Amino acid sequence: MGHKEHKEISPRTVSCAVLTISDSRTEANDESGRFIIKALEDSGHRVTAHGIIRNSADTIGNRLAELLADDAVEVIITSGGTGASHRDVTVETVNPILEKKMDGFGELFRYLTYEEIGTPSIMSRALGGIAHGKVILCLPGSTGAARLALEKIILPELGHLVHEANR
Repeated sequence: MGHKEHKEISPRTVSCAVLTISDSRTEANDESGRFIIKALEDSGHRVTAHGIIRNSADTIGNRLAELLADDAVEVIITSGGTGASHRDVTVETVNPILEKKMDGFGELFRYLTYEEIGTPSIMSRALGGIAHGKVILCLPGSTGAARLALEKIILPELGHLVHEANR
């Protein structure tokens, strides 16, 4: 069975958790988090958990453990903490949790980002993978990055990703 057949039998609606990782974002100014939630819901998906947490390895690790144990969550999308600064620890925290890495997610994201903004794309460490049968996608914190990732990569493949993660 090829990718087209897999997409045909993939779920049309999946349950997602959206996690903004930032030391400066609040409910009032978390535009990327709001965009991700709206894009998912407008596409027919469910957002069963969302929140803003500090850019701290312990905080990120603890919240991910809770979400990975939650049967209502099939996908975890994070926004923030993927850059090159010393405060950005999302990638270092998520990488050890992943049982399978989807290198193509980050590679494609950086390629599409390069097409939009040029060489600053090299600082993105967007990451995708699977842990405990759940898809984890880590995005940069900007609204532009969230829009690009959701529209060009995530929404077209989300049901297919969940299907493959659970085969």
